[in-house]
Amino acid sequence: MKISTKGIYALEIVADLAVHTGNGKLESLGNVAQRRALSEKYLERIVKSLKAAGIVESTRGAHGGYALKCSPDQIYVKDVLNAVEGSLAPVECLTRPADCQIDCDVCPTRGTWQQIWDCILDVTAKVRISDIMKEMEKMKKDIDSQEKA
Repeated sequence: MKISTKGIYALEIVADLAVHTGNGKLESLGNVAQRRALSEKYLERIVKSLKAAGIVESTRGAHGGYALKCSPDQIYVKDVLNAVEGSLAPVECLTRPADCQIDCDVCPTRGTWQQIWDCILDVTAKVRISDIMKEMEKMKKDIDSQEKA
C-alpha cells in the first residue's frame, strides 16, 4: 500500500494549520502552499475533502481563510488519511468482496495482509496532529541550535 500525494499533502495541510491557526486566527492556502512549497491549486482540491470530513473549516471574505475545526489533540492521522484516501487497506478483500478468484476462507496470504492492515490502523489511530506538532517544534529547535553553532 502506498499513500498518495493527496494523503501526504493532506497531512501537511492539517499540520501547518495546527501550527499557524487557533484562537480565531485563520490562514490562507496560499501561505500554506508557500511554506510547504506545494501547489495552491492542488491544495484547494485536497482541502475540500478535509472540509467534507469535518477536519478543516473555512471562512470567506477579506479576512477569511482556513483553520482546523477542532483541537489538534482530537484529530488523528487516520482521520486525515481516510478523508482523502478512503480505505487504508493494503488489499481490497479486507474491506469488501474482491474479484481475485481466491476464496478468502482458504487464502494463504489474507492473514498476512490483515496483520499489515492492523498495524497501519493501530499507528494511524494513535498518532494525533498534536504529536506531529511536537515533532515539528523539536525539529525547529534542532535546526535553530545547529545554525547557532
